[in-house]
Amino acid sequence: MSKTLNDEEQIKVIVGLGNPSKEFLKTRHNVGYWFLEQLLDKFEVELKTDKKLNCEIGYFEFENDKIFLVKPLTFINDSGIVVRAVSDYYKINIESFLIVHDDIDVTVGTNKLKFKGGHGGHNGLRDIINHKNDSFWRLRIGVGHPGEKSLVHNYVLSAPTNSEKEIILNSFEDIHNNFALILKNKFEDFMNILHRKKDGV
Repeated sequence: MSKTLNDEEQIKVIVGLGNPSKEFLKTRHNVGYWFLEQLLDKFEVELKTDKKLNCEIGYFEFENDKIFLVKPLTFINDSGIVVRAVSDYYKINIESFLIVHDDIDVTVGTNKLKFKGGHGGHNGLRDIINHKNDSFWRLRIGVGHPGEKSLVHNYVLSAPTNSEKEIILNSFEDIHNNFALILKNKFEDFMNILHRKKDGV
């Protein structure tokens, strides 16, 4: 675990997962896009379309390092195509990627940071693992579970209630306010903040 939390690889690429079609923009599956859009505002980054990499991409500088922000233009199930292309083109190891995605196993308003692991049924993560491997950071944005496995597909491709969306967007505030901890490899400190918030501290 200590190797995971104190990994020498700094986060250099942040990818927000989602579906680019207009009909999906407000759905739970697109919370990675929502998160990225707020991060763009925070760091005053403007994305530009890179057709070769199948994404919109931009960067900001943090302690003399470039931190890339990536919005895939493929459908979420093909996210691995973009991650591999960005990794190969910029010669950035997958260990330096932070993938932001929806997670039905996390309650609405709760977010978790994790390194490595399986895909948990998320097709975007599955495709990234298939194209590279599972050794990347994940910021899991809780969207809640519909209750039955058979309902999951329609659930993630539908919009949350207005109150759920407000809770999700508000939950990003603490992440963005403490985002420097992630960029400084202080992952444990960052996770402690998330846990304190979950516990109401």
